[in-house]
Amino acid sequence: MKNEKTNSGHRWKFFRAGGFDQVRIASGEDLLHLPLLDQKLWVALSCPVTGIEFDPKTASLIDTDGDGRIRVPEILAAVRWACELLKDPDELTKGNDALPLAAINEEHPEGALILNAARRILENRGRGGEAFISVADTSAAEAVLSQEPFNGDGIITEEACDGPQMKAVVGDIISAVGGETDRSGKPGISGEKLALFFAEAAAYLAWLQEGEEKAADLLTLGDDTAAAAAALAAVEEKIDDFFARCRLAAFDSRALEILKGQEQEYLSLADKNLSVSLPEAASLPLAAVNPDGLLPLDASLNPAWRDAMENFRQKAVRPLLGDAKVLGEGDWRLLKDKLGPYRDWLSRKGGALVEPLGKERLQQIAVEENRSYLASLIARDQERAGEFDALVLLDRLARYHRDLLTLLNNFVSFSDFYTRKKKAVFQAGTLYLDGRGCELCVKVEDMAAHGTLAALSRIYLAYCECKRRGGEERMTIAAAFTAGDSDYLMVGRNGVFYDREGKDWDATIVKIIEHPISIRQAFWSPYKRLTKMIQEMIAKRAAARDRAVMEQAAQKVEAAPKMEAAKPPAAPPFDIAKFAGVFAAIGLAFGAIGTAVTSVVTGFFRLSWWQMPLALAAVVLLISGPAMVMAWLKLRQRNLGPILDACGWAINSRVKINVTFGASLTKTASLPKGSLTSLEDPFADKKIPWLKILLFVVLLILAILFVIRRWGLWS
Repeated sequence: MKNEKTNSGHRWKFFRAGGFDQVRIASGEDLLHLPLLDQKLWVALSCPVTGIEFDPKTASLIDTDGDGRIRVPEILAAVRWACELLKDPDELTKGNDALPLAAINEEHPEGALILNAARRILENRGRGGEAFISVADTSAAEAVLSQEPFNGDGIITEEACDGPQMKAVVGDIISAVGGETDRSGKPGISGEKLALFFAEAAAYLAWLQEGEEKAADLLTLGDDTAAAAAALAAVEEKIDDFFARCRLAAFDSRALEILKGQEQEYLSLADKNLSVSLPEAASLPLAAVNPDGLLPLDASLNPAWRDAMENFRQKAVRPLLGDAKVLGEGDWRLLKDKLGPYRDWLSRKGGALVEPLGKERLQQIAVEENRSYLASLIARDQERAGEFDALVLLDRLARYHRDLLTLLNNFVSFSDFYTRKKKAVFQAGTLYLDGRGCELCVKVEDMAAHGTLAALSRIYLAYCECKRRGGEERMTIAAAFTAGDSDYLMVGRNGVFYDREGKDWDATIVKIIEHPISIRQAFWSPYKRLTKMIQEMIAKRAAARDRAVMEQAAQKVEAAPKMEAAKPPAAPPFDIAKFAGVFAAIGLAFGAIGTAVTSVVTGFFRLSWWQMPLALAAVVLLISGPAMVMAWLKLRQRNLGPILDACGWAINSRVKINVTFGASLTKTASLPKGSLTSLEDPFADKKIPWLKILLFVVLLILAILFVIRRWGLWS
């Protein structure tokens, strides 16, 4: 451990783990001086709120800006606030769930509110004499207060009203102007919504009253005036466009053909399934443009507007102008003038939000008595705002008292991870697969994106898809294999994953990022590769030979009828020279192999007895050495940082995992100490005698050669 003194005089304590120095948070003084600790010495600079094994509500309280990430300034603010609210900052280093009431700094304004809230909660729960309060107590009290009709948020629900009539009034107000969510999760109204409703209601009722007072001037057609005005409004823009085109045509005859519609517009319709509802058809002129400025009201209209124009003719033109066949621009102005007062009054309509309630219901609701009653309920609710705010502060302090040290030991340093006393917040659980228990498992949201960066960690990773309860619950994890070998790790293998709550999940490997796992695996890898290569060669040769035999058999079956009709050819004479040559070649090959083997054996037995083990070791080292050296170099580079960076962390240091530490993260299967094991296997493979014979022959040859070499009988 190493001490370092800052300019402030505080002496920090560091410990070395993972190949770098990490600060140890051990006292309240460390917490008070945390803002002075150089951020370059922090292990992490930010971490996600989700995907970690940390209380989500505590994380959301620390994440003050609500961006889903916890950063250094937010941690410093949380530590500073907690230290101010406690008499002794050392309380935060205990990490206890129970917050002593005596530890709360009642001289601080917020501390006094928190202490009173704690005492009130304990009294309400029948534990007035207790000196401690837990997060469970504060959470329960907050939940109870949130469900009460008056909970201090300035929003009242129907439950806050007396009698069904006022409950219905609140429901109608919510349906008209929209509600706000109360702390209980139910919809309610605030002072702003109440004011908005009554303003809208007053505007709408005043508008209706104006219409009743001026009905003689407004309702030109009586009860049919509204339908006539609506029919006119539906075609007003298109009719104005028609008369404007006619005026231009009358001004300059050259514009007549152009204003009738471009030929290109019609060509765009030629290759489509024509329908009067096509937007292209509706954009064409309402009728044929003419210098006289007469709009026909019969079948010569644009088909896309025929229905709207017929409705306009029946409800506006015929009642006001009679059964006219055409409409001049003067008649058009006359129509708009006659319906103008009603249309002007209609444009001034206010209170559109409350209009669906209707005049009669609004007159019942929008009375000063109801407004005063609801305003008094809102004021009554707001009176409890201080009580709820104090409860929120108490819950925050209790959570910081319990969880802040855990976060610091997984952010400022990774002491939880390296001391192995408890799991780090990024460790999601343990994966049991292939006779091993992998404790370094992290939750992954995007496997493809995670794998791209995590490959830089030099750690053997197996991505597993985990399912629970028939596949309804799913998650993906990345498990690090840091001990054992990878011979039987492959996509598709199944295991069981236990999360931090002890729940078991069915886990299936879906992706693997391969890296060396151990030196032992690297030692045997050349021999395993050679064995695998020989097996594959034998399998290929056998398959090729089998295929050739089958092809020859098929050819003989096909050629059988022809061979019966043909005379069998005479057998070729025995070629003694060719046979002798083949035999000589075989003898020469065996001789060469024998000479080589003899030379090796002779050279080996010329060595002194103490040199023979060294020679064998040199051969083994020559074969396995390069693989072991490469594995050793890569194992020294194993780094947890890229894995966490891919999960959304901002790791500030190289978090190394050496061979010794890696062995503690992945436990291999071993029999318990003191276990009794029977070596008799009733289903063991039968022993093959010729193996013993072969071994005996080899040992006999080596012994003979050794005797010959020893007594100088070998020239």
